[in-house]
Amino acid sequence: MILGLFSLSVFTTLHVIISLIAIAAGLVVLFGFLIGQRLDGWAFVFLLFTILTSLTGFGFPFDKLLPSHIVGIISLVLLLVAVLAFYMYRLGGPWRWIYVVTAMAALWFNVFVLIVQGFGKIALLKALAPTQSEAPFVIAQLVVLAAFGVLTIMAARKFHPPAAT
Repeated sequence: MILGLFSLSVFTTLHVIISLIAIAAGLVVLFGFLIGQRLDGWAFVFLLFTILTSLTGFGFPFDKLLPSHIVGIISLVLLLVAVLAFYMYRLGGPWRWIYVVTAMAALWFNVFVLIVQGFGKIALLKALAPTQSEAPFVIAQLVVLAAFGVLTIMAARKFHPPAAT
């Protein structure tokens, strides 16, 4: 039982659903950046569900600090900065591009973990990279990293909404 409420299976399903909502909302936010639009409702959903993704990741049983925990900690720090940039500093001055970069880095971490899980759980992908050190896994991660890098730069250049008052 996780937190005395959920079986591991139910908790895992809940965590996956939260993660997929976070990724989907993050992609909508990215689209908004690229067309220069504030999508505040989607931003709220993205930030909330991405925070929940990281927090629920710590709910799984563990005996020692794992790489997934490091990713979760880094993601939460990025999300703290993104939340401050968006809600406290209202995207004024440098907080606009700081928000874009931290939000997109947090989204990339979620997609990174999605790829890791895909190669670990989907039979076809697992057969291509059973230890996740083989070329198909590395190529997939590098392509996604490069795409996020390019898209984040484009987003930071195109996203210039007026600061909220």
